Amino acid sequence: MKAGSRLLVRWLATLALLGLVLWLVDVGAILAQLSSVDLPWLLLALAITPLQVVVSAWRWCYTVSRLGEQLPLGHAIREYYLGTLVNQLVPGGVVGDAGRALRHRRNTGRTATAIHGVMIERFSGQLVLLLLAIVLIALWLPLPTPPMPGLFLVPGVLVVALLAWSLLQAPPVRAWWQSFRSDLWRALLAPSVLPVQLGSSLVVIGSYLLVFWCLAMGIGLEIARSAPWLLVALCTVLLMAMVVPLTISGWGVREGAAALIWPLAGLDPEQGVALAVSYGLLVLVSALPGVLFLFSGRKNPGRTAYRCPD
Repeated sequence: MKAGSRLLVRWLATLALLGLVLWLVDVGAILAQLSSVDLPWLLLALAITPLQVVVSAWRWCYTVSRLGEQLPLGHAIREYYLGTLVNQLVPGGVVGDAGRALRHRRNTGRTATAIHGVMIERFSGQLVLLLLAIVLIALWLPLPTPPMPGLFLVPGVLVVALLAWSLLQAPPVRAWWQSFRSDLWRALLAPSVLPVQLGSSLVVIGSYLLVFWCLAMGIGLEIARSAPWLLVALCTVLLMAMVVPLTISGWGVREGAAALIWPLAGLDPEQGVALAVSYGLLVLVSALPGVLFLFSGRKNPGRTAYRCPD
């Protein structure tokens, strides 16, 4: 019942946020833009999405290989599609990834490796997204500057650091952190590994932004032609908003961020919301192949079928 209640709350939060955004903007203008979508651009955006899954699955294989395990690439692609579909339908955005980790643990018998492999693979992508967002926003997005930002930033950072340090002092957390820190170095931060991780994650994030640009071209947003880098900076904000584990697959949060951030660039909020809605719908459609893998069986892929390069 508790799990069901939480799911219901997330669905209600999603609908409430979406309803609030649509109440604040011109729904007619949004529908007009969505109804005039150019089909070739839409198909091109959809064609890019398998690249995202394949590269992400390869990144997972590579991460696991650095931890001393094997993961067949074909199996990883299947699992990634299934995990993506679950993340689209279940609140939080991590349930599908948890499922990947649990099934990998069942196949290998190594709990720490299975869980750390998924955590590090996802963290690699979030790290690149954060770094890219900082650069693009600083260069292209005219954000308002509050007076004396350091007055609020420094204490906030100190509080977060103090809370993190206090949490790590708990014996169970400290033991887990020592194990995870070793795996984090081997699978992400080692000098020979970091460029591979960042490069593959950059390809994935770049493909997300390319999908946004194709959709912007498809619904006729002038910014896609006149200021593509500004559009990319705006879309990194939308991607960051989707990370917030509040609603179903970022719905409502993504559209709310678009309605808030688009006027900062002197653009109509309806354009941003229309782009955010079209992206959400396309991501949902691109995850549908995961339905096929729900019924394809879950045989152990074997420990020698494939090994990612060291």
